[in-house]
Amino acid sequence: MLPGEEIIHVLPQDYKVDGQAEIKAPIGMYGGRLEANFHVVVGQVSSIRNVGRCIKSAGLELSNITLEPLASSEAVLSQEEKEAGVALIDIGGGTTDLAIFKDGIIRHTSVIPFGGNVITEDIKEGCSIIEKQAELLKTKFGSAWPGENKENEIVSIPGLRGREPKEITLKNLSKIIHARVVEIIEQVYLEIKNYGHEETKKKLIAGIVLTGGGAELKHVKQLVEYITGMDTRIGYPNEHLAGSTDIDLSSPAYATAVGLLMKGLDKKSKNENVTVNSNVEYSKNNESDFRPKVDRKSIFEKWAEKFREFLDNAE
Repeated sequence: MLPGEEIIHVLPQDYKVDGQAEIKAPIGMYGGRLEANFHVVVGQVSSIRNVGRCIKSAGLELSNITLEPLASSEAVLSQEEKEAGVALIDIGGGTTDLAIFKDGIIRHTSVIPFGGNVITEDIKEGCSIIEKQAELLKTKFGSAWPGENKENEIVSIPGLRGREPKEITLKNLSKIIHARVVEIIEQVYLEIKNYGHEETKKKLIAGIVLTGGGAELKHVKQLVEYITGMDTRIGYPNEHLAGSTDIDLSSPAYATAVGLLMKGLDKKSKNENVTVNSNVEYSKNNESDFRPKVDRKSIFEKWAEKFREFLDNAE
């Protein structure tokens, strides 16, 4: 790890028992030597602390930190897709996050430092308008495929105080958006190639799932398919929401929020079960023999803790 970094996740990939490799779940197996491969996710300490301060200033308590695509995957990916192999691309405001799953296990993660905000900035500079107008143009009239717009399609933007309105062609708007989106997708696709997608064993059969606010951009799905040649769909978190939920909350932009909520509820449920089960149980063999049974951490939890300590000390 580099100075100023902190471990966020230690994710087991596979295990090896006495030289026998590619074991997913070694529990119940017999052996004298157990080895494991881990995918370690690290983050900047300063960024983590800034998130903590934001949470605290909102009157809440920070329970845990979760990598954004991991949270989004809970809301938009099915277990079948994770087993078959899928790349989740979360196009957020500040970054574009990638998480690759294969055989039900997360295999690769990456963060691209470009997102929807960069597209808005390009529109602002290219059309000489203010940021608020650029964001509105992008969400209402923006398209990632310039060929869909005609030359005579024009949108009028109110001028600044006392100035004439500014007319912008939707074709030029789409060209600005297209250039930046292509750059983002190409960088993400390079990460997918680095993972080894072209290898037979690592092939992502389920293709790509797009989510995040950037996934709402018109024709972005078609552009991703054109560049990568992989099957693509838009991931909506609505399958985990009640039928009466506001339609806006079913947007891909809320995938991370819904995923975090699901993880939080799952953790709360597990903690409640641990609290109930951690009460000392007694098994009565006879009237005078009572033996306490106390829950202990599994060997894999101990391994993860020791691995974290090793990496922390390696700094």
